[in-house]
Amino acid sequence: KFQGELYEANIASQRVLLLLPLTYMNGSGASVLAARDFYKIEHSDILVICDDLALPLGKLRFRAKGSSGGQKGLDDVIRRLGSDEIPRLRIGIGAPPAGRDVPGYVLGRFPPDEQAAAEESIQRAAASAEAWVEKGLSYCMNQYNAA
Repeated sequence: KFQGELYEANIASQRVLLLLPLTYMNGSGASVLAARDFYKIEHSDILVICDDLALPLGKLRFRAKGSSGGQKGLDDVIRRLGSDEIPRLRIGIGAPPAGRDVPGYVLGRFPPDEQAAAEESIQRAAASAEAWVEKGLSYCMNQYNAA
């Protein structure tokens, strides 16, 4: 549905929809737009979660609005929804090593010496997304951006 996998969950007694677009990353805005329009979701109630090459591995950063910072999936969401005022959680994956192409790095596996840090960041990101539902964006920006 909506060119993606859609899951329904309850977090803190609130109905939450989780959407994993199955489009190419740079077309993921089509999936988000279709779900937003169908469910009549306000932009402030959408949390886009994406990777970020500019952040060190494991670093989390919440933002209320702003540019895509070059992240093609987020750029497409912003463009299709017609606003950059969409909360987002960026998960740092670090920059690719010298000589490695960006698409191969982003789509590849973490090296063995980074596996534990990558798994830890996934767990922290999941917990922070739950906190966003329960406690809001300001709380998450204070709690997770500093770490």
